[in-house]
Amino acid sequence: MEKNTSETIKKLIKASHEMKRKSYCPYSKFRVGAALLCEDGTVITGCNVENASYGLAICAERTALTKAVSEGHRHFKAIAISSDLKTSCIVPCGACRQFMVEFGTDWDVYMTKPDDTFRLMKTGELLPFGFVPEALEEERVSQMA
Repeated sequence: MEKNTSETIKKLIKASHEMKRKSYCPYSKFRVGAALLCEDGTVITGCNVENASYGLAICAERTALTKAVSEGHRHFKAIAISSDLKTSCIVPCGACRQFMVEFGTDWDVYMTKPDDTFRLMKTGELLPFGFVPEALEEERVSQMA
């Protein structure tokens, strides 16, 4: 299994930046790319895809995760996210944060700037008190008829 070495992270960040170019964002003009590192070392990429019906847009992070799941991956080590923001790191939206914690609260999120600098946080840190799959297994009170 490949470690999250600095070379691996550099490649992941580079792949996320490359995905920005494939972004379909005619409305917001806000390009986002993502590169997801699966537990087995596979890298799955994604970009944001907008729609004239704004609510149907899909973020780069969810695109990458959906592609990964459709290819049989369920365990992830890291994701790098990139945009064109010059002075601040891109952060995932709330929906993407919830989508990420579905697959664990302890994997790395590299939020980058175009100059390849980044901020690193764990998925659980990005969504404290997130609704995780284990919550569905918790004991519940009896329902009244």
